[in-house]
Amino acid sequence: MLQSQEYVGLLIAAARRSLRHAVNERVTPLRLNPPQFWTLLAVAEMSGCSLGQLAVRQRIDPPAASRIVAALVRRGLMRFELDPGDRRRSRLSLARRGSELVRKLRPIADDLRARVVTGMDAAEEAALRESLRKVIRNLQGAPVARMGTFARARPAARAGGVRGRRR
Repeated sequence: MLQSQEYVGLLIAAARRSLRHAVNERVTPLRLNPPQFWTLLAVAEMSGCSLGQLAVRQRIDPPAASRIVAALVRRGLMRFELDPGDRRRSRLSLARRGSELVRKLRPIADDLRARVVTGMDAAEEAALRESLRKVIRNLQGAPVARMGTFARARPAARAGGVRGRRR
């Protein structure tokens, strides 16, 4: 297959796997996984944010954000505190150990972010960002395509089996 004919979704998936692998190589010795790595960095940048704000920033659903944060809180890397202005809301911040770890993580993140766009000029980088945002918009809330009559066919007919026969 020619490179220009590769499916966009396949390329996006391959890029995601490559980035995840590169992050894993660097953060596994620190006992982190990629989502924990990126979450610590995000909370360092957005100290005092809510769980919902973190989820939006990281483009993950709130339950996933909650699981990641819970693991980091258990490890003593993050704090989850009630907002003094609105006791229904919690605020996230780094614990002292988390702040110390983030100092080690920032150079790793800077290197990974630079590697992702190596060889691209500013215009290519901007175009890539906009194209990826467009892919995300295209897929968010998109109705699932119906498979037509095949989806409604009886199991035996789909499998090519004989109807009415029992064993």
